[in-house]
Amino acid sequence: MKFRTRAIHVGNERDPLTGAVVRPIHLATTYVQPGAGEWGEFDYSRSGNPTRKALETTLASLESGCGALAYASGMAAIHGVTMLLSAGDHVLAGTDVYGGTYRLLHKVVNRAGIDVSLAPATDLDAFEAAIRPETRLVWIESPGNPLLSITDIAACAEIAHRHGALLGVDNTFATPVLTRPLELGADIVMHSATKYLGGHSDVLGGALVVRDKELYDRLYFLQNATGAVLAPLESFLCSRGIKTLELRVREQCRTAQRLAEWLDGDDRIARVLYPGLPDHPGHAIAARQMDGAFGAMLSFEVAGDFAAAKRVAESTKLFQLAVSLGAVESLIEQPASMSHASYDRDARLAHGIRDGLIRLSVGLEDFEDLQGDLDQALAWISQAGGRHLA
Repeated sequence: MKFRTRAIHVGNERDPLTGAVVRPIHLATTYVQPGAGEWGEFDYSRSGNPTRKALETTLASLESGCGALAYASGMAAIHGVTMLLSAGDHVLAGTDVYGGTYRLLHKVVNRAGIDVSLAPATDLDAFEAAIRPETRLVWIESPGNPLLSITDIAACAEIAHRHGALLGVDNTFATPVLTRPLELGADIVMHSATKYLGGHSDVLGGALVVRDKELYDRLYFLQNATGAVLAPLESFLCSRGIKTLELRVREQCRTAQRLAEWLDGDDRIARVLYPGLPDHPGHAIAARQMDGAFGAMLSFEVAGDFAAAKRVAESTKLFQLAVSLGAVESLIEQPASMSHASYDRDARLAHGIRDGLIRLSVGLEDFEDLQGDLDQALAWISQAGGRHLA
């Protein structure tokens, strides 16, 4: 079956008891067993739940994995991956990563005796040079957050495996509609299911998908032992959202492409970061690695400073000032003060996240309405600003 068909049917088979085309939500926390010491498929909801299993079955199919695990949040899923590590191990991550990931690695994981370093994943030579003998996990995002950098996933997989490390990919921005990292050699795919998978700003969740049964078993043990599982209602909402995932993502991508092209020609904008633009440094890789579109996230820098970006972000009407992304509503935010505020300022600037940067999550509104909203928010910026940022 094609992707769109699997998103609707795999894991969502009709209820065998009633014939209902939508399966019931199983809220039970415990399950009667056939006998003492004899275990059925489900025993306690932390260890497994029918509604959660349905979602995990769908995700494994869409990401071409052997199995999936649904977590209480995207950060819980990333934390689940880091629990594979031991004191003395090293994590290498790309420089263009979500602020919450940066915070987890640098302010929580490192307290367990695990060393962490960042290197630009877009520069494969520099990235490989940052790997150490004790590196056990390589972590990347493509497109990256918030600079929309593009990383060659297959090349990173080859590098990681040559050095005995696992490759984990945060695929939240691309979704399996556009990129399937396991097919490119990655070991683990992570999603903040809060974003495109749920798609309606009403579910908090995360997921891991893997291609190796032994690795799946290790992650399942850790999840069951620590308990950060997705609840039944959230699992149901996420499964419902996935049924329209491809339709939503492709339409959002079309609008994002048009907005990026319009902003790229506007003198009030200093720089537009979108892999669908031909002059984006990762455009060729994205065209090869992403399936027919370049995502619905874009960032741009206004011709000004922190205050200028803040004023623009606070002046939109349709683009709502909020963190998160990937839902039907368009959102706007200033990474320096919002999604990436967990960075120390010097580190944030060193990694290219400047004060004038604005990030957009393009929703399903009409292009002309979104264009008009941005235009009025930018109206006060002097036309003489030009593209002058270094």
